[in-house]
Parts: sequence; C-alpha cells; structure tokens
Amino acid sequence: MKTKSPFLNSIINYMYSHHYAKKSIETYVFWTSAYIHFHNKRHPASMGNNEVEIFLNHLTVTKKVAAKTQATALNALAFLYKHIIRNELSLDLNFIKSSRQQKLPVVLTQAEVSLFFKHINKRHYLIASLLYPCFATRCQWRSEPVFEIIIAEA
Repeated sequence: MKTKSPFLNSIINYMYSHHYAKKSIETYVFWTSAYIHFHNKRHPASMGNNEVEIFLNHLTVTKKVAAKTQATALNALAFLYKHIIRNELSLDLNFIKSSRQQKLPVVLTQAEVSLFFKHINKRHYLIASLLYPCFATRCQWRSEPVFEIIIAEA
C-alpha cells in the first residue's frame, strides 16, 4: 500500500515494521489524510490539540458521524501524534462528542418475511428462498444489515 505522500508512506512503513494489521494501517492512514486535507494540507507537526478538536467537531457537526467513527478518528490521530510526531495530544481535548448511534440491523418479523415471499416473482422465488436463511444468519453474527427489503403495499 503506497500513497503519493512521503509522510503517509512513512506512517505506513512504521506501522508495517511494528506489525500492525493491514486494515488498521488503512484506517489510520485514511483518518490522517482526512485530517491533513481538512486543514488545507498543513503538516501535522505544525498543528496540535486545537486543530484536532476542530477536526473532531467537524466530523460530529458537519459530517454527522457515529460515535464509534469519531472514536476511530481520534485513535488514529492519537497514534499519529504519539508515535509519528512524538508529541502526545492532551488528555483534556474539548470537542463535541457524537451522540449518533450506530445503525441497527433491520429485522423482519415472520409475518413480514411471509408477505415478502407471497409477493415475490415466481422467477426469483427459488433463489430468494435459498439465500434468505444465509443472509439472516449472517446478519445475526455480524450485527449489521447485509441488505434491506422494502415491501410496497399493493
């Protein structure tokens, strides 16, 4: 995974050399890049607590991200300042905490599932009846919706 930015590449190299997971690296580089671009491509070493607070407030107020997303961005920036910049962020950051909750999966009742299968095209009935249990099971263990079904009233 390489970028055009030598700074971001140095973060990637640091994280790979310390055996971070590829997904963690991608996530931290994404939030670091978003932070840098939000502040008009200023180098993070020239910024600090105030800029982090402004960025986290922007995520909450303008982007309306969920609390876990905001926490992930904060963790990425805390990592950046602790391990890369070597100037830790304050523990007393004053930013608006997101109150938006994570989206819950859409769960259909047995009656809604029956209604769906009554109205489905016969051509698609077999594949839908074979796939539905797989999607329902996957939704339960992933705790997130895999697909949504909208049934229009006739």
